[in-house]
Parts: sequence; C-alpha cells; structure tokens
Amino acid sequence: MFISQHPINRQDHLRKNQAMLVQMWNDPTARVLPLHQGKCLVSHDTESPELTWMPVQAAWQFRDAIFLGTTGDIPWFALSLDDNDALATEPPSASEFQDLRKIGMRINDDDGALLIYAKGLTHWHSRTNFCSACGVALDNTQGGHVKQCSNTDCGQLEFPRTDPAVIMLVTHIDEQGVERCLLGRSPVWPPGMYSTLAGFVESGESLEQAVVREVFEEVGVSVENVKYITSQPWPFPRSIMLGFKSEATTTAITLDEQEIEDAQWFTREDLNSFGTWGDENFTHQLPRSDSIAHFLIKQWCENTH
Repeated sequence: MFISQHPINRQDHLRKNQAMLVQMWNDPTARVLPLHQGKCLVSHDTESPELTWMPVQAAWQFRDAIFLGTTGDIPWFALSLDDNDALATEPPSASEFQDLRKIGMRINDDDGALLIYAKGLTHWHSRTNFCSACGVALDNTQGGHVKQCSNTDCGQLEFPRTDPAVIMLVTHIDEQGVERCLLGRSPVWPPGMYSTLAGFVESGESLEQAVVREVFEEVGVSVENVKYITSQPWPFPRSIMLGFKSEATTTAITLDEQEIEDAQWFTREDLNSFGTWGDENFTHQLPRSDSIAHFLIKQWCENTH
C-alpha cells in the first residue's frame, strides 16, 4: 500500500555513533531532503513529481540534520530550513516546495514513504524544543531521533510521538444476502465524499475495543468480529492508521452530529458509481487514493478481504 514501506535502511545502530554521522554528513555523496514550513522540495512535474535531494550546503549545520539512513553507500538526511535560508527563498528553478496533501496521489510510492518518514520527524522537531520535566531546552541526539534535556541534573530523553488511530470498514449482510458497508462523512469534507469511520485509541484500550467504541459513538452501530487488515503511517501530523474490518450486529444509525454529518449503508454496486476525492464530475466520492480508507473500501468492492 502507498507510503507503507520504503527501500532505505534506517541503520539504527549508527545513530549513536556521532563521529560516523558527521563523517556521513561530510561525504560528497550524502543527499539531503529539504523541507520548509512542513512542505517538501519536489520537481515541477505536475503529473509525477519527484523528491528533490540536494548535496549538503555550506550554510547547513549538522546539528540540525536528521539522519534517515542509507541505500548502498549513500547516506540520506532530512533538514527543516528556516525562513532565511537561501534555498527556502529561492529553490532551484526546476523544483518547488509543495504540501504532501497536494502531491500524495501523484508521487511514487518510494518517494512518498521517504517523505512521510522525513515529514514526521521534522514535525516532531518543530514542536518539541523544551523538556517536559523541567522546561530547559533540548539538544538533538542520535541523528535527530532522540532529544535530551540540556540540564545535566535532569537529562530526560524525548522520543518522536506516533498517535495510534483505528480506521474501520463496517459491513453487514441482510436477510436477502445483500452485503453493504457503512460509510460516513465529516461536515468539513468536500461535498459528497464518504469514507470509513475512524478515531484515536484511548489510554488503557485495546485496538479492538477502540474499533467497537468509535463505531458506536459515531453512528450508534454495534459491531463484532473485529479483524485487523493493514496499517499506514499518516503524518497529519503524526498518526499511524490501523485498518480493520468488522461486522455489524445492528444497522440503525444514530449520528454523533459533532463529528458525523451523514452516514449510510452502501452496496458494492453503489460504490462502483462513486468518483474519487476531488473529482467533481461525481455526486459521491471515495476518499483520496493514497489513503488507507480508499484501500479498505476498494478491497471490499473487489471482494478480496
């Protein structure tokens, strides 16, 4: 599935070797993925944009870099540029800084996976600057994968956050043997777009419990036989989406109107007439094609899970 895997070797054992990291940073073959204000540097190609990797620039500081890993002998880094960086203000003529949400459906899988990896870490860096225990500034360590309190009396370590969220396709077979799936829509989505239900896992809760709770809270439907299907990293800003299928034991819908504007049961025939997110030629639309929600729905439509 899109952005669920990538070819880079993360080389976790090298992150604690500061001398080796510096050596790789100074290697002429090293490549850096620049990001600015959460956007990534990509080619101008409107059909198939590609990540623009840059050699290390003299003005860039190693302490700000994030070591992503290696492919072969080539070290790969990510770097979040400040507003005064020359590259941020004047990117190469063939490239531009773009939001992942805009290019996600057009970028290739390997680039998308690397971008999500880099974007997740740079977002964490931008939001994690002070110790949660004593409030003193944090220092980057282990290639940008750990931050440590600079107060020697504290020394607390901070690690990147990933928030687990369940996303589930709910199905039901009626007395006539017709199978339907349950999709809902948020009031902030484009008109006509329906997707699977989803929600964050709460403290002290198993993933299966979260599926049952979220479906009942959002639409008042009870489910059972919760089955894990697949997962997808989703850096908006720092989630891991855990995909499930479940079977409804009730079908009456009672909406939580704070979160769900509408929810309906759809047959495969119904969904085959839907367009994809952003296609205004269709009255109803499925979620964006680079999302796990789209994957779960399409797999069900094709009767493959």
